Amino acid sequence: MDFEFSEPQRMVRDMVRAFAAERLRPGAGARDASGEFPAEIFRELGELGLLGMMTPEAYGGAGTETLAYLLAVEEIARAVAHFGSEELKGRVLPPLARGEVLGGIMLTEPGAGSDLASLRTTYRRDGDRFLLSGSKVWITNAGIGAYFVVLATRDAALGAKGISAFVLDARQQGVLVQPREKKMGLRSSVTAAVILEDAAVPVANMLGSEGEGMKVALATLDHSRLGIAAQAIGVAQAALDEALTYAKQREQFGRPIIEHEAVGFRLADMDAELEAARWLTYRAAWLSERPGRLGRTSAQAKLVASETVNRVVAAAVQVHGGYGYSREFAVERLYRDARVTTIYEGTSEVQRMVIARALRNMVTTATA
Repeated sequence: MDFEFSEPQRMVRDMVRAFAAERLRPGAGARDASGEFPAEIFRELGELGLLGMMTPEAYGGAGTETLAYLLAVEEIARAVAHFGSEELKGRVLPPLARGEVLGGIMLTEPGAGSDLASLRTTYRRDGDRFLLSGSKVWITNAGIGAYFVVLATRDAALGAKGISAFVLDARQQGVLVQPREKKMGLRSSVTAAVILEDAAVPVANMLGSEGEGMKVALATLDHSRLGIAAQAIGVAQAALDEALTYAKQREQFGRPIIEHEAVGFRLADMDAELEAARWLTYRAAWLSERPGRLGRTSAQAKLVASETVNRVVAAAVQVHGGYGYSREFAVERLYRDARVTTIYEGTSEVQRMVIARALRNMVTTATA
């Protein structure tokens, strides 16, 4: 088993690392304070090709395999690339890959979060288009994104069998974006509720066949959860880096606090947990390129990475002592940013449900 990155993977990692150091880290605190969406940075990400990493080359992307994708992370392309028609892919994916527009997914509703089958947003046929009506909440990029994958039902009484998936152009009448959410963390990421009032979607924008919406959603979540796991690992690594730097500089009782066993052992646990989460996520990425259901593995990666980052950032704050509670230090922001990773793209409880369901269906061989 080879644990080394390939040369293209190292190049992606190093490029993203350099971009983060030069363009993301310096203004992170200011963006958190202002809540301003970094549109210029997203344009630069598009110019670097990072927003199109999962988009096939035929549609202006890089066609990168999943492991390299996790070193950068992007959103909507996989659902469209896997379930959309050639016409739809040719129309939607190139501008997303170039970073000219942003995308997102509209799944969650006021009464349908973990239980997607209970959603109430409806669709009806109107000639050569569908009309979508309902309410969605906690939508990332609402008001600034162009294309969204939307789940809606033909008849709520049908449950999961009545749900279909569509690509909605949000730049139209009938898409009413509500005021931005005032969030604990990820404050420069735009999140808002959206009301759909007969928002029009061409028939060609249906993903897959009618009634396959849950299939599209679950396949998309299998991969987007790997993205959240990668995000969690990145935040945890940043928190560990901050804690290490502080522990080497801060002196108590005549020596750096990293030399005190209480702090040194805490840092050791942080490092070990982070490394375990990282390689579980990399393994899930490797498996995603091979035949078979990804659900259990991606749920494991998302569960472990998101729970790990919350422990790691809490420990980093503790290493900083009182300074960790101050907004003058980065770990305070990282603590707030990490919290949502156990909630969105499926809570930790949902990940455990996915894993438990897979275990119930697993064929095991008893040994003496």
